[in-house]
Amino acid sequence: MTTTAAAEAAQLTPAFDLDTDRLAAELAAVTSHTWNVQRTHTYGGQVGQAAPIDWRVLPLRSLGGNPDRTDPGGPGPQPFAPTRWLDQLPYFAHLLDAIPAPLNAVRLMALGPGAVSEAHCDPKYRLDRGLTRLHIPIVTTPDAVLVLDGVEHCWQPGTLWYGDFSREHLVRNTSDAVTRVHVVIDALLTADLATWFPDSWRELFARGEVLLNRPAPAAASAWPAALPYDTLLPSGFADFDAPAPLDGSLLPARLDHTAGGVLTLTVAGRSFALVPAGDGGEWRFSGWSEQRTLQPDDHGGLLLRVRRGRALADRHVPAAPRTP
Repeated sequence: MTTTAAAEAAQLTPAFDLDTDRLAAELAAVTSHTWNVQRTHTYGGQVGQAAPIDWRVLPLRSLGGNPDRTDPGGPGPQPFAPTRWLDQLPYFAHLLDAIPAPLNAVRLMALGPGAVSEAHCDPKYRLDRGLTRLHIPIVTTPDAVLVLDGVEHCWQPGTLWYGDFSREHLVRNTSDAVTRVHVVIDALLTADLATWFPDSWRELFARGEVLLNRPAPAAASAWPAALPYDTLLPSGFADFDAPAPLDGSLLPARLDHTAGGVLTLTVAGRSFALVPAGDGGEWRFSGWSEQRTLQPDDHGGLLLRVRRGRALADRHVPAAPRTP
């Protein structure tokens, strides 16, 4: 795709003013304990190794609302939900509610004095996949910088930023006293969120390279077919590292409800929570975007869709043969 022509970062203009004093006051209310160390998350759904530097996290939204998970999470058996920490931060909660996009993980991330990360890429946060990462700085210092695609940034409290973290980046805090703290928000890109970007980004969003996710249905939707539903899926469809999600041998899969009422797809030993995508009968993986969706077709099978920006590919798969 050609979105590499876009800047590596952009300051957004939200539909609200950020009150830095309230942010700082609420931050002070949750710093009486030592936060857990930042961890990574793999496409295989596993929590990765702890960061080897002083990089700590307080999760405000996480998979299942787990108050101890510091990784960004992704598609898995549980949808993202607020943690008990967010209950203590009403102003933070108000700001998150005002973001016009579905939210995945939201974390307070603290980079301690002297901490320097390794250069790395987070490839899933790409505009053609409809996945974005936003930052709200709360505490910073000129000695704490983000180096994103070779450009140094020191974003200031009271601002909101988008960064293209699919490009190589690192964080560095050479201060000997100040801990840098940002709110890091993983959100799906929507048309409403796109209006917060600078005018210079309008042409990019107008082209077909960027995936704009549709608003979630106003009313709760139900899977229209009888459950459990057995089907066959290409092996790449639930492999989020697969370059061709519609390709691969067909694997047995089942859709069903959990005891808590969550629609879940199970394939190759892994389970994924599904949520409605728009109001056209499509469902996406919770923790992912409309980059891949599924819905029942008119012949008892499924229609699978994969998007790259506005480019669309699809594949029909039959229902699995029923065992007599």
